[in-house]
This record gives sequence, structure tokens and C-alpha cells, in this order.
Amino acid sequence: MARAEDLAGEGFVAKPSRRGDATTRAVVGREHGQAELRARREMVACGLPLVPLVLEAYGGGARFRPRVRDGAEVAADTVLGTLLGPARVLLQAERVLLNFLQRLSGIATYTRAHVRALGDSPTRLLDTRKTTPGYRALEKYAVATGGAWNHRLGLFDRVLIKDNHLAASGATRGDRLAHAVRVARHRAPGLRVEVEIDALEQLEPVLEAGADVVMFDNFSLPDLRVAVARAAGRTRTEASGGITVQTLPALAHVGLDFISTGALVHQSTWIDIGLDWV
Repeated sequence: MARAEDLAGEGFVAKPSRRGDATTRAVVGREHGQAELRARREMVACGLPLVPLVLEAYGGGARFRPRVRDGAEVAADTVLGTLLGPARVLLQAERVLLNFLQRLSGIATYTRAHVRALGDSPTRLLDTRKTTPGYRALEKYAVATGGAWNHRLGLFDRVLIKDNHLAASGATRGDRLAHAVRVARHRAPGLRVEVEIDALEQLEPVLEAGADVVMFDNFSLPDLRVAVARAAGRTRTEASGGITVQTLPALAHVGLDFISTGALVHQSTWIDIGLDWV
């Protein structure tokens, strides 16, 4: 899809009258060349196994020799790998190849900073479904490369009852809340049932109904400590909402099983990686 977008204007309303790489076709012949992928700043490398797939999409005949593996922390100016082959293939693939690497390395690098903020805590850091449409598998891979863990891959692999589900079914408090959880367990056998709550008074009904995980959404630190103590031994616990690198150290030893944040993806920035002709 990325190749078709770049060479043929796929996805745009107005289709180009010409297709292909006009610049390379006008300037470069059948020469072979060599180029290096180089980190412009300190980073966590991610996406390197995609490079051969990108080259293949542009007609093949080019090779990639990686110098590091995904997950490696590298200093600025580190050579990540070497590209060899037809100059036209390397030049046409350059931008798309870098787009993937810069995006995924940015997520992995940003995630690693969050993991470090947790220190030696046994609490696991999770991502969310807040991902770029169509790119979830790659972005979740980048999160895992950075050292965090994947939460749900989609709507299909867990029951996660959130505030809007409870509001839509009129089950935000007391017995009706507990009943909603029991019904979910009955209707989705074999799946874990997680419930998001935003007030301490919602915790006991959820615990009584046997939820596998309780997510505490935007709880204050004092309320979070109370909630975790009440839930101890009865369910798994997760904190979400407003999680940042700055707040993670204070949450590290509260006793939570999980902390989740979509920021690992949607607040990350691209990492500068260059393709330098040798």
C-alpha cells in the first residue's frame, strides 16, 4: 500500500497522469550502489526485519545486512545496517523504508523511557487500542520491542467493560453493576472479564461478581492505594488515565499488577534515521 501510494498516487482522489519515480528515472541508470542506515540520535532500534520486505516490494535484487537487532539501544551515528543493490530500487524504497523505521523506533524509544521510569517494580506496563488505524500490529510490536507488554489486540480477545458500556446498560452502581459483570462472564465463556471503574464505591460489586481484572481509571494516588489493598487476593488490578513518565515512579510500588497507557503510541515522536549513500 505504501509503495502504491508513493509511485501511483493510490488513495488520492486525483490520480496522476504519470506513475513511477520520475526523479530516479530521469537521473539514474542501471548502476548498483550501497547505502547505510544510520541513527541520527540515541534510540531503540525497531523495524529492521521490515527492510527486506520493503526492498522486495520494489522489485527485489537488493539486499540488507543488519548491524544491530531490534530492541538494541544505539548511540547517535550508529550504522543500523547496509543496503546493497540496484540504485533505482534503493532510491525508490528509501522514503517508505525510513517512514516505517522512524515511526516504529520512535515508539520503541519512548516506551523504553516509560519502562525505565518504573524501575525495579514488578508492575507491568501495558499499551492500549489507541493505535494508528491499520498499523496496530506494527505499533504493538514496537511497544513490546521497547520493553512494555501488549494489552488487547482487538475487541475480540477480552471482555473489557468500560464506563460507556455501563452507562449504556444502566449498570453503573450496586447490584446492577454486579449483575452486568456476571452476565458478561456467562455470555463470553473462556474470555477474561475486565471492568473499568472510576469510583471506590464501584469496586465491591465488581469484586463480588468475580471480575478477572479491575481497571482504576484516573484514581488519585490515595484512592488507588485503598483500592489495591481492598482488591488484594481477589482480582488483578490495573491503573489507567493520565499516566506519564513523571507519574510512573510514584505508581511503581503501589502494588498494581498493571499500568496501561495509550501514550506509548500516540505521544511518541519519530526518530531521525538517515539513509546515507556510500
